[in-house]
Amino acid sequence: MCGIVGYVGRQSAVDILLEGLTNLEYRGYDSAGIAVNVEGLVELYKAEGKLQNLKDVVAQKRSHIEKSTIGIGHIRWATHGAPTTNNAHPHSCNCGKVAVVHNGIIENYKELREKLEKNGCTFRSQTDTETVAHLVASKYAQVKDLTEAVRLATKELEGAYALCVIHQDVKNTIVATRRNAPLLVGIGEGEYYLASDVPAIIQHTKKAMYINDNEIVTLTPDTMNYIDASKNVLQPKIEMLPWEPVALSKMGYKHFMLKEIHEQPDVVRNVLSGKLRAKDENIVLDEVTLDKETLKNLNRIQIVACGTSLHAAMIGKYIIEDFCGIAVDVEPSSEYIYRKTITDKNTLVIGVSQSGETADTITAVRQAKNNGSHILIVTNRPDSTMAREADSLIPVNAGIEVSVAATKSYMAQVISFYLLAIYMAEAKSGVGVDSLTSSDANWLNELKHELIVLPQKIEEVLAHKEDIQACAKKFSNSKDFIFIARGINFPTALEGALKLKEISYINATGYTAGELKHGPIAMLDESMPVLSVLMQGKVYEKILSNSEEAKARNARMIALTNSSDPKLNDLFEAIIRIPESNELISPILAIVPLQLLAYYIAEFLGKDVDQPRNLAKSVTVE
Repeated sequence: MCGIVGYVGRQSAVDILLEGLTNLEYRGYDSAGIAVNVEGLVELYKAEGKLQNLKDVVAQKRSHIEKSTIGIGHIRWATHGAPTTNNAHPHSCNCGKVAVVHNGIIENYKELREKLEKNGCTFRSQTDTETVAHLVASKYAQVKDLTEAVRLATKELEGAYALCVIHQDVKNTIVATRRNAPLLVGIGEGEYYLASDVPAIIQHTKKAMYINDNEIVTLTPDTMNYIDASKNVLQPKIEMLPWEPVALSKMGYKHFMLKEIHEQPDVVRNVLSGKLRAKDENIVLDEVTLDKETLKNLNRIQIVACGTSLHAAMIGKYIIEDFCGIAVDVEPSSEYIYRKTITDKNTLVIGVSQSGETADTITAVRQAKNNGSHILIVTNRPDSTMAREADSLIPVNAGIEVSVAATKSYMAQVISFYLLAIYMAEAKSGVGVDSLTSSDANWLNELKHELIVLPQKIEEVLAHKEDIQACAKKFSNSKDFIFIARGINFPTALEGALKLKEISYINATGYTAGELKHGPIAMLDESMPVLSVLMQGKVYEKILSNSEEAKARNARMIALTNSSDPKLNDLFEAIIRIPESNELISPILAIVPLQLLAYYIAEFLGKDVDQPRNLAKSVTVE
């Protein structure tokens, strides 16, 4: 949520800022703005709504401001105050000399605001961020040094922030700092970039430095000064950014979401590459340091995650318990951090996050780490804050995901959990026992073979989308939707429902099929679609029976199945079939049609598929 871009150098800053904000639109936002220094004056340009509205405002003044070579920009996801022009970033002080952009939440802004108002500051917005602008301005009036003013101001701030600050009297200088919110510096020749995420700057440089908590960087076209909160000079650690600019192209697809769904066969190949070489070879996870002795002493595993990652974690629970015989708890990070949790050195805590910057999950893993737990992070961003907290790491290698609704990153997380579960079973030398029997080994080998051939099966699903499109068209006018499943595919039902509600705004809910009769069945009538995730295996007959119960209440029935059972033809109004697979592997194949179903329904309804309302790609506040 929210996005920051900054530039200081010798080029015109305006286009760089607007281009960078465009590449951050996927994060979710409801207003935008830039601040530039034009001929010695800081000028702010802001607009509510889509970024194009800001571009239209800037276009009217382009000849005036395009000569500026320094500026900061922001897309805002509203937290304090409505998404209006006044509340849009950047924010300034009374004199208008300071401009600030901010990601995060200043938790003590009310107390600071009252204090500043008593000292004569006049506020123009309802935001927490404007407090920072006034605070920096008051400190600068005292010390006449922008870096020191920012350092002193941050000592009074509570909460999370990534800040970029410019001052009219300090020419060609940006000061930036962060605490619990991502921020990086892009390094060019005679120029520097600032951004909250890589896509904003990847078209300009591949050299970058990640700012750590409570560190401050001061940038001019020719210098970068880097200190900690105690003013100790730090040595920058320069890294090479991993992505190509082509990753931000739709490559001919109508939406990024559709492109990313179609990238999933290659995502699976990337995740498996180097980790699963052959079915009769052990899994290799180079950055996982769990050995046989550590696994032997584990008495529990806790997995913390949010949203889509939580559903991937639920599948992880199922297969780790099944493969390894270790008890696993899964909990939303937002709940985990506000109750007494029991973790110790014999607890493995797994944090799952696409961005690696999810605030609740970062807090959760830090709490567990303080209790001595081994921390394993599953993330798409090995350069993220969470990855830096890890004792063990599984980078999921999904590549950049632009669409707010996660698809290929979910796929990569789920595959990673399969690899982890098998790795642990092999490292533990047993599937619930002390040593692998030949039958256990054969069973694991067959599962590994299923993983190896998964990309082809996903390609088969993607090549036969007609039934999914027809189903989407038939049910696109539904006001509500129910997804049911049992066993390992219950998380699949939850994720399918989440995808549909995220991008189509249809009220979709996932249930365990056995719970349907314990309340939700009251909602069923001829207007209610019920989608059954109906995979061959030990719960097939049970969910078939649950589907018949729903049909008896006149619900409109849809089957997602790998079965050719002729009984399904009379029971279901629509049937979406996927290739045969082992029941334990079926969630990986089953999610692809549900992603496509959500996509096509949203497209038929004319929704903004890649940037659904009110949502953010990376939730960096609690």
